[in-house]
Amino acid sequence: LGPWRSVRGPPYSFNSLLMARDYYTILGVARDADSEELKRAYRRLAMQYHPDRNQESEAEERFKEVTEAYEVLSDPEKRQLYNRYGEVGVKRGAGAGGAAGGFGDFGFADAFEVFMREFGAAGFGEIFGARRTRSEPTRGSTIKLSIQISLEEAATGVDRTLNVAVLDACERCGSTGAEPGTSSRPCNSCGGAGEVRHIQRSVLGQFVSVRPCPQCNGQGTVIDTPCERCKGATRVRRRRMIKIEIPRGVSSEDFLKLRGKGNAGSWNGARGDIIVEIEVEPHERFERRGDDLLLDLPITFSQAALGTEIDLPTIGGTASLTVPPGIQSGQVLRIRGKGMPRLRGSGRGDQLVRVLVWTPAELNEEQRELLERLAELEEAPPESRRDEPGFWDRVKAAFTV
Repeated sequence: LGPWRSVRGPPYSFNSLLMARDYYTILGVARDADSEELKRAYRRLAMQYHPDRNQESEAEERFKEVTEAYEVLSDPEKRQLYNRYGEVGVKRGAGAGGAAGGFGDFGFADAFEVFMREFGAAGFGEIFGARRTRSEPTRGSTIKLSIQISLEEAATGVDRTLNVAVLDACERCGSTGAEPGTSSRPCNSCGGAGEVRHIQRSVLGQFVSVRPCPQCNGQGTVIDTPCERCKGATRVRRRRMIKIEIPRGVSSEDFLKLRGKGNAGSWNGARGDIIVEIEVEPHERFERRGDDLLLDLPITFSQAALGTEIDLPTIGGTASLTVPPGIQSGQVLRIRGKGMPRLRGSGRGDQLVRVLVWTPAELNEEQRELLERLAELEEAPPESRRDEPGFWDRVKAAFTV
């Protein structure tokens, strides 16, 4: 313990030094942070943990902790003492003539007093939510739409015209909300602030509550003669025909954003956007796998055994496919470049053809005789080796392409 007692100031125990907190870490600032950095860090954390804003059980304790750290580091003398002796030095004072005085009973009332001293009622505007005055322009909201297209339309691209209900700025009043020839006036109750503050004093200090002004409904202004068309809302609803161009290669995971085509903002605020979500309808024949298309192709046993040439459909027409002799059911063949166009790139995906050997459910007499003759001549299927995939393994792999 000798080295710890050699520091000038009060004697400290080893345990108290281990439990000391780092005020710089608590505020998340460097040790050379200036006063402005300290204040910004404290404001952010105090707003985050203020009990009126954060209902978590540990919020009040964290609020006191960050306020205590700021109270020490924002005072040059206390900060110098803390840098030299640490937290215990600040709380006990630097000897008999220490500058810090007593700082051991820092509670919520002290934290609240520091908060009010630094930010006053303005801080509560952030806690309870600052309100915009009626005359302040606000950006319009975004409109979300959904549109269905076919797989063929997704492959070629398509133009659509949408009939959309949007909010437009009222032309009659110029988006002021007041009948032409009249104007709005500041609310007498709140003085145009849109909110009223109630101050209460208690043993814990001074509490300020902020509420929307009941006289103007939190708008800050009063319109004595509302516009006949928009009824004072500054905007009117109407339907617009909006043309969109859907590029080829889109899928159900894609969307289009039409910037500045959404609802107009109040008080001549900027327009919002329109987001069009694309939904590609399921196809009766093709299954989409990214940019590839999967097609199931039933063939007969003789075609599978002997091989054949087949013309089959593609998303853009037809294509010829060579089925090799001895193909197994579930095997997948690939036709290059016959899939979907790539949305974010050149070229196309492939068409995957999954071969399924069809077994007839009913046989005529001639077919039965031929198959019975074949049964006498054919060999038993080969045994699959453990290191080679079996028939059902190949089928399973084909269905997970």
